[in-house]
Amino acid sequence: MSNVRTVFDGPLAVVTLTRPERRNALSFDLMRELIDSLQAIAPRQDVRAVILAAEGKVFSSGHDLSEMTGRGLDDYREIFDVCTHLMTTLQSIPPPVIAEVQGTATAAGCQLVATCDLAVASTDATFATPGVKIGLFCSTPMVALTRAIGRKRAMEMLLTGRAIDAATAADWGLVNRAVAPENLKAETRQLAEQIASASPLTVATGKQAFYRQIDLDQAGAYGYAKEVMSQNAVADDAQEGISAFLEKRKACWTGK
Repeated sequence: MSNVRTVFDGPLAVVTLTRPERRNALSFDLMRELIDSLQAIAPRQDVRAVILAAEGKVFSSGHDLSEMTGRGLDDYREIFDVCTHLMTTLQSIPPPVIAEVQGTATAAGCQLVATCDLAVASTDATFATPGVKIGLFCSTPMVALTRAIGRKRAMEMLLTGRAIDAATAADWGLVNRAVAPENLKAETRQLAEQIASASPLTVATGKQAFYRQIDLDQAGAYGYAKEVMSQNAVADDAQEGISAFLEKRKACWTGK
């Protein structure tokens, strides 16, 4: 793969966008490669968390605009179909995905951050959905952005195209926290390792349940969640974790 690199390190997988000369723009090829990388990680029992990083000064500038001119309707549908597939893959694989945002994340790059389960940003990172400025409204980024930061804040970003800084992104809930640039990798890894210390079965169950219940009404969400929790409770890892807590010892996870 020429646009994406995956490195496995203990219970972590670090997936890095390696197209800095093009501002890590989400070309058709890059998106397909990233999907393939995530799908290859999905069945691995040894991977407990994924860090999504990028080389260079820009996390991702969004879609590759050189691929966005002079095409037919079906071509654009294919591009956005692949983009949508990428975003759903990020949330459907069992291990949580943490965005490590070291620079600008705009348009579909901002969508990428909003879609990841968690995000840690450098204090010099910025976020924007500036499509309105070039006549192409950020409609697909809008889906992830609205769900991350709410209607009014998302509409402000979408209608004005103005960038927000990392502190604002953290305050609005687009990222979990903003940290000094020199601490970004360490902070992201610490968060990933904390997640990786839990039962992989429990984490995967919880991630799937989170996205399944979030758009249900309250009664439907409780009905679904109580069944998930009941199924989780009879799992070996849940019984081991409860016993370990009561016996004041460290749990030994089997992923079952």
